[in-house]
Amino acid sequence: MSNRKLIYDVDPKAYEGMFLLEKYLNESQLTVTHKELIKIRTSQLNGCGYCLDMHSKDALQYGESARRLFVLAGWRETDLFTVEEQVILEMTEAVTFIHSGGISDALYAKAEQLFDATYLAQLLMCMVTINAWNRIGVATHLKAK
Repeated sequence: MSNRKLIYDVDPKAYEGMFLLEKYLNESQLTVTHKELIKIRTSQLNGCGYCLDMHSKDALQYGESARRLFVLAGWRETDLFTVEEQVILEMTEAVTFIHSGGISDALYAKAEQLFDATYLAQLLMCMVTINAWNRIGVATHLKAK
């Protein structure tokens, strides 16, 4: 892969909106576990090595178990994730693969039973934001250090 000009180096102002979204997420009600599961699973699906490296390290630092991170890609085949986390992961995949129809009404209804409207909105914003970061990372060939 060729090295590409990093957007931040060329036009740091372009990141202002992304940084505001991160600030919003940091001030949200979302648990660090929920945020990091969303960020890691999305980054797995999008193939963003930079984000995978960053958020796996963050998750471990916040107390996530290595075991759960190792099996995250196969979350449907294990009982290591709570019902809430399973719904979040399913939503994460639906948002990431939006071209396949997005979040179904049935899945959204499940999420509404588990989370209040504000938390659900924050979950969706986290999913949207990490998808945007992944696209920046993959498009610019951002490398983990």
